[in-house]
Amino acid sequence: MRTLITKALVATAGLGLAVAAPIAAASSAQALPAIMIYKVQYNSPGSDTGSNTSLNAEYVVIKNTTRSNRVLTGWTLRDKTGYTYRFPTFTLKAGGTVTVHTGRGSATSTHRYYNKTWYVWNNTGDTAYLKNASGTTVDTCAWSGGGTAKYC
Repeated sequence: MRTLITKALVATAGLGLAVAAPIAAASSAQALPAIMIYKVQYNSPGSDTGSNTSLNAEYVVIKNTTRSNRVLTGWTLRDKTGYTYRFPTFTLKAGGTVTVHTGRGSATSTHRYYNKTWYVWNNTGDTAYLKNASGTTVDTCAWSGGGTAKYC
């Protein structure tokens, strides 16, 4: 959860005056990450037939929240089970998004593909992990089922 700065009243000693002072919330998630998981469409519409159309309707949108292009070469997107998509040589444009689909397709600057023949994201609950090329977790998005998508 993104947090906001809250205000607290601080009494000035001996004067009986109150002064407003900003106090940061205890959470470490005060700002959007530079690269974040924006949305997970974990339940594609209709029956899970395993067709490429159905597989590609299951996807994750990754967003660059900065005003600079960001190199994602070697970054990974994975689920709890370990199904992993690894970005090849790839740069995400400033303020842009890239959608990583489960099925097969031709990669572009805005669409990438796991090339799987069955679904990656569990409808009943799962977690998406985005890690940089060094293996450090940059962002996560979890859901517990119900619905079809999660905005993170």
